[in-house]
Amino acid sequence: MHYTQRLKNLRIDKDLKQETVAKMLDITKQQYSLYETGRRKLPIDLLFELCKFYGVSSDYILGLPKGLKHPER
Repeated sequence: MHYTQRLKNLRIDKDLKQETVAKMLDITKQQYSLYETGRRKLPIDLLFELCKFYGVSSDYILGLPKGLKHPER
């Protein structure tokens, strides 16, 4: 599943409108729609805010496989 579909699913699962999510991100509904439909790439700062807002990891939104290793320090 592409990240755009995950964004849409997260929003719908919370019974939110695009306008509500856009307002939280301090962008227009039109801008958010472009991200959700994949016509514009999602900037990392908005990805960060969406992760916090929905309480999910960026790995989940991006559709990365579970169990990826994190670098050791």
